[in-house]
Amino acid sequence: MDGGAEGTQQPHLILAHKLFLLTHPDVQDIEKVQLKTEVLDSIKSDGMAPLYETLAASSVLELDQSLLDSMRANNEEELKKLDDKIADAEENLGESEVREAHLAKALYFIRISDKEKALEQLKLTEGKTVAVGQKMDLVFYTLQLAFFYMDFDLVSKSIDKAKKLFEEGGDWERKNRLKVYEGLYCMSTRNFKKAASLFLDSISTFTTYEIFPYETFIFYTVLTSIITLDRVSLKQKVVDAPEILTVLGKIPFLSEFLNSLYECQYKAFFSAFAGMAEQIKFDRYLNPHFRFYMREVRTVVYSQFLESYKSVTVDAMANAFGVSVDFIDQELSRFIAAGKLHCKIDKVAGVLETNRPDAKNALYQATIKQGDFLLNRIQKLSRVIDL
Repeated sequence: MDGGAEGTQQPHLILAHKLFLLTHPDVQDIEKVQLKTEVLDSIKSDGMAPLYETLAASSVLELDQSLLDSMRANNEEELKKLDDKIADAEENLGESEVREAHLAKALYFIRISDKEKALEQLKLTEGKTVAVGQKMDLVFYTLQLAFFYMDFDLVSKSIDKAKKLFEEGGDWERKNRLKVYEGLYCMSTRNFKKAASLFLDSISTFTTYEIFPYETFIFYTVLTSIITLDRVSLKQKVVDAPEILTVLGKIPFLSEFLNSLYECQYKAFFSAFAGMAEQIKFDRYLNPHFRFYMREVRTVVYSQFLESYKSVTVDAMANAFGVSVDFIDQELSRFIAAGKLHCKIDKVAGVLETNRPDAKNALYQATIKQGDFLLNRIQKLSRVIDL
């Protein structure tokens, strides 16, 4: 999962994805054997004693006490060297060298996955940091750590902190990077509309290869846009966007998923949709919203189909989607009951009748409602005055 020539994904976040798959119920056991080996190799190469201990305690990995002891000893030895560097910088060197020595220790805690100590050390480093750009970089390190642990409270606080820092100054490159981090936060907390807006804003300025490769970024951009943009915006910002077109074909099913929806090729859409479902299910940020997302996409596609008709037979709709009449009947009943679709099913005739509330009618209803409310207020007021 390399980010390409421009940059590489942070090894910790590659490891986080492997850990997610290792505990996923739908991943095959044979794959888990391979994942376990890769996870253990990463832990050994970075001496991640704190993470190894946690994973062993939760039975994700088997505990090898001698391995844990040797990693702990290495950690202590390395930390002693880093403390010596800090002491030397404080005695013999300038403020920037002292800051660098403290930062090196913070990065080491991040590397071995000691979250609490990493956060303490980043705070200490921040106290020795003057430049806004360098303070921002500390926030990015914190955000990477927070995404590793899926600590969204820490992500939210860090994003707010970064925005306050930008009020003091800060360059465009870091501001653009922050948009992608915030977009990932919004997507991970089910605010797909804001996520799509932030991702689309970042398409031409994307440089955040440390959190995911560009292809993954486009995958997220298309997915969030499909369920939040109207047809005109989708065409202009996504379907015809040159940056998206350059990588769309590299991501399995994504081109068919997007284009068949826009071109109303519903059979092709459902076929691509099944392939996309697998990718969403095995994505650590999207997985918690899997059912919600699948429902939202179906709402979009059914609404789009029904918008073309005043009434249509259930047979015709089932045929258009390449599914059975029973499936469409069940689906639509569920969506109508949830208020997601504006239509009704005539079971006897086997016909769907759309009853979309048009804008003029909605405005008329709202005016009547507000008028009634105003009259009630005037009546109450007149009673008070009469008293």
